[in-house]
Amino acid sequence: TAMVLEDGRCFVLGTNKNGELGIGSLKETTQPKHLPLPSPVSKASLGPNFSALLTTTGDLYTFGYGGSRVNGIGCLGQGSVDSHPTPTLVQSLIEDGCYAADVHCGEYSMTVLTTEGEVLTCGSGSYGRLGNLETVDQLYLEPVELMGAEDVVQIAGGFAFSLALNKGGLIHAWGRNNEGQLGCGMGLAVDMYAMESIPRPIEGDLEGRKVTRIAAGHTHAAAVTSNGELFTWGMNMTHEPKLESTLLHTKIVDVACGQNYTLASDVEGRVYSLGKGKTGVLGLASTKATAYPILVEGIPDTERVVSMSCGWAHVACVTEPKEI
Repeated sequence: TAMVLEDGRCFVLGTNKNGELGIGSLKETTQPKHLPLPSPVSKASLGPNFSALLTTTGDLYTFGYGGSRVNGIGCLGQGSVDSHPTPTLVQSLIEDGCYAADVHCGEYSMTVLTTEGEVLTCGSGSYGRLGNLETVDQLYLEPVELMGAEDVVQIAGGFAFSLALNKGGLIHAWGRNNEGQLGCGMGLAVDMYAMESIPRPIEGDLEGRKVTRIAAGHTHAAAVTSNGELFTWGMNMTHEPKLESTLLHTKIVDVACGQNYTLASDVEGRVYSLGKGKTGVLGLASTKATAYPILVEGIPDTERVVSMSCGWAHVACVTEPKEI
């Protein structure tokens, strides 16, 4: 878990088998540890093997597992296979005059959005997860060439795939597609090696709609439209965007995905959950799965959720008092 405070300080805690907490060791910690950086932190992205921090000045710091010849190398964007136990500045971005606006850490690859709307990737190239047709690894962050003219405003990603949302509300997806997580269909067969090595537009029932928010889990993804609709796909449940029609009574404004589950918040600050609830992540006082969104009733009626974060097996929400 990572927590970014209003003043830009970042604290981390939890498991740390690959140094993904950036605390200088591989020991786990149950107490929040401060990660000191020269500039205030604006965002933290924790992956299963490595992590990244963005600062308010647009600098990118990475730490954790550097990769291997078997798993792929270059996920830290540092130009080598070396692991880094503490946050290390990605110097190549500064040399290229790039400033980071968003970052996602996957299994063995990283996706970065610059302030100019350009998408960069590095790390393992297997399953097309770098989006540049080739399946070779990249030691440095390189542009996803086919997204160059898209003016991207948001990125998201799962275990081995990425999503990019452009200014016009269209999503492009690339990487592994073994459970339909790319949302562009899979034909008649489910292939464990299915992939897209270049960005593909997600259309289907999203065609003609403007997407405003995207999120991704292990092998599934979700999107919110300008009309407040929620669409989900992947996990071998559906291979194209599916409208969650039970939420049409309200307007959804945000969405977040964990390993095998999804949370959505509406304009009133209420939260709905769906997916697999094995570790209690659905907040429904049960560990059972649900195929449709259910209101999370444990949040006090006097509070409204303003931010959600989904980990692999736990959830955190930030609330504020409702206006009377």
